[in-house]
Amino acid sequence: MSQPSRIAIDGPAASGKSTIGELLAEQLHYVYFDTGVMYRAVTWAALQRGIDLADEKAVTDLAERIHIEVTQPTVADGRQYTVYADGEDITWQIRRPEVDHGVSPVSAYPGVRAALTAQQRRIGQAGRIVMVGRDIGTVVMPDADLKIYLDASVEERARRRYREIRDRGEPADYDHILRDMRRRDRIDSERETAPLRPAKDAVIIDTTAMAVPEVLTEVKRWVHQSDP
Repeated sequence: MSQPSRIAIDGPAASGKSTIGELLAEQLHYVYFDTGVMYRAVTWAALQRGIDLADEKAVTDLAERIHIEVTQPTVADGRQYTVYADGEDITWQIRRPEVDHGVSPVSAYPGVRAALTAQQRRIGQAGRIVMVGRDIGTVVMPDADLKIYLDASVEERARRRYREIRDRGEPADYDHILRDMRRRDRIDSERETAPLRPAKDAVIIDTTAMAVPEVLTEVKRWVHQSDP
């Protein structure tokens, strides 16, 4: 039995997919690629340039011309990767609340998704990769060797995001985060282009009551028994 070369991990915000994806890629000696940072980078850039996020054409034009680069961490400050937009390190800026609030509408634009999906597919074709996002198993890599869908209750996901923000030393309001997360779930699930949903052949894992090591063990179990 051979090991899957292309692994897709999908799920809603704060379901644990980035954490698990990074750990899994590290243990398999694979490339780790979180596609969500590309949509966050476009959102951040639009906000910085004063572009109305409701202006679909302007945001799409930006997505088509901005140069986004994701590399291994360049600073030892807890980051999983370093994200550049037109050469500027925006790794932590894309995690700010205003980006959290705006990224789902931006990622729902067909033109934005088309511009970024093409690049994601090229990266995935090389293999030996763990790719994380919301439409990897359904759109970006529908022929992935293994598809994992991580989920958790919205309340638990909001608590995780609250702790993440507080751990960075920034102010956070749990109720606001919970409301915004419910809003994001609705937008992501109801958008016409690449809605958030598990692939038909995905392994679904509910992480609500699971610690990170437990989730990783379960995912690795599927990796070792998968036969691409």
